[in-house]
Amino acid sequence: MTGSVFDSVLVYAIPMTTRFRGITVREGMLVEGPAGWGEFCPFPEYGDREAAHWLAAAVEAATVGWPAPVRDRIPVNCTVPAVGAERAHELVAASGCRTAKVKVADHPGSLPEDLARLEAVRDALGPDGAVRCDANGAWEVDTAVAVIPRLDRAAGGLEYVEQPCRTVAELAAVRRRVAVRIAADESIRRAEDPLRVAVAGAADVAVLKCAPLGGVRRALEVAAAAGLPCVVSSALETSVGLAAQLALAGALPELDFACGLGTLPLLGADVVPAADSLRPVDGYLPVPRRPPAPDPALIIEPPPERAAWWHDRLSRQLELS
Repeated sequence: MTGSVFDSVLVYAIPMTTRFRGITVREGMLVEGPAGWGEFCPFPEYGDREAAHWLAAAVEAATVGWPAPVRDRIPVNCTVPAVGAERAHELVAASGCRTAKVKVADHPGSLPEDLARLEAVRDALGPDGAVRCDANGAWEVDTAVAVIPRLDRAAGGLEYVEQPCRTVAELAAVRRRVAVRIAADESIRRAEDPLRVAVAGAADVAVLKCAPLGGVRRALEVAAAAGLPCVVSSALETSVGLAAQLALAGALPELDFACGLGTLPLLGADVVPAADSLRPVDGYLPVPRRPPAPDPALIIEPPPERAAWWHDRLSRQLELS
């Protein structure tokens, strides 16, 4: 593969509205090919081996497109960062979504804040909404087993807890000891073998992100082999990358849960015109047939040294592919 696979390349650096996943600026690249645009935005700490999957997903979107969908729209959750209870209530009430994903375990000693945040989210949703939380692998097994029932009570019932611990073995141990469903995210998208989670009985739900898995088609293969209910989640992309995630959600044979794709409000801007921006309406997003095209006038560019870093990263990935 060579650089000629892309017709155009744009680098962006978008401020986050709230610190999320430890970052305050989301950086990445938009790449154009014969089928449209793709997004290459592996997080800076990811090595070449992981970044190669993200490139494969961008190449798929830009060169061959996606499989035909089996549904036209996707229910989505709103995402609640590690904010105060009052702000959490505001975010959920304004979202129009009936499901909320709440960040917990953001720092040591966060439990009182987490409990208050979950109580506020339940109040905003009412008794019929669904609340899920994400610990991003922050806990040891015994901590997870002790904390999850308290979070469940504060939320008035949790739909599931996402990635309470780091390893597959730890997830399996927690799942055996708690009544709340366990969802696996990092253990699927960053494992050598994503199917180990299902084989080990480590999760009730598989969280899929097509970019870390190498594209929509590869993610569909993982979903079929895992045999678990699936949730498609964002990797904090712009609308260009979100379109691929929606294509995956649209092509899954079954979709039992709302998907974690209502993440654009976490970004301070988008790269496409407002009419094409993939922001949820009444808790749903449409399934696009191709990615929206960025408007160069809307691109927030990074400092020259960061732009050079991204171009070097892409060149290195293309040489390795």
